[in-house]
Amino acid sequence: MCGRYVVTKSPQELAEEFAVDRVAVDGPVEPDFNVAPTKYVPAVLVRERRDRDESGGAGADAGAMERQLRAARWGLVPSWAKDPSVGNRLINARLESAAQKPSFRHAFARRRCILPAAGYYEWQERPAGDQGKKAPKQPYFIHRPDKGTLAMAGLYEWWRDPTREREDAQAWLLSVTVLTTDATDDIGRIHDRAPLIVPQSAYETWLAPDVDDADALRGLLVPATVGMQADPVSTAVNNVRNQGPDLIERIADAERL
Repeated sequence: MCGRYVVTKSPQELAEEFAVDRVAVDGPVEPDFNVAPTKYVPAVLVRERRDRDESGGAGADAGAMERQLRAARWGLVPSWAKDPSVGNRLINARLESAAQKPSFRHAFARRRCILPAAGYYEWQERPAGDQGKKAPKQPYFIHRPDKGTLAMAGLYEWWRDPTREREDAQAWLLSVTVLTTDATDDIGRIHDRAPLIVPQSAYETWLAPDVDDADALRGLLVPATVGMQADPVSTAVNNVRNQGPDLIERIADAERL
């Protein structure tokens, strides 16, 4: 699974990197070296443009599709959920079943996104000590060797608070989940699941709401283990309150993959 990751670039940097037409981030999305579930993360998605002209009518470009950068809560909340707490359990979606699962199938068909990341964390079991005492798991920061952005494949959904009017902007919650698959190569020794990456050549197809061929969509994605580097890092990352670039610095007394 992917239960913690890292975002280091600003919305403006991400907008340029992902050729975004509009930055629709309502609040600040700061660099975060310890992204945990329920936090707000940057998400790239394609939506209908909904401009209004000065008279309040539809603008000239209303109805056109555009690539947007938004802030979304990590942990997908299906539209039919009674409250947002269900999203706490839906931070990942298995690629093998997402197109059929009630929680994800509508999003997989029409609401796919990209979740930019500098890398992600996974934890590996360590041998017990001399007296049989279980050792704490060793965290690893998994990233591209060139430190480029990982375009993690995700799904998004809109949930409306039934206690608010539809016209109330506060009534709508945008939430996301990370798609995962079986881990491969040496990194599979750390954890048996890994996020999936959208290659740059597939951005347009993956984000297009009118593409609904599940097999073709699955075929676009690559596990975030191929060509990756895994550096052992401090157990300080275990505490979600800890922040800073020191969390992703390689430590010397553990194995590097």
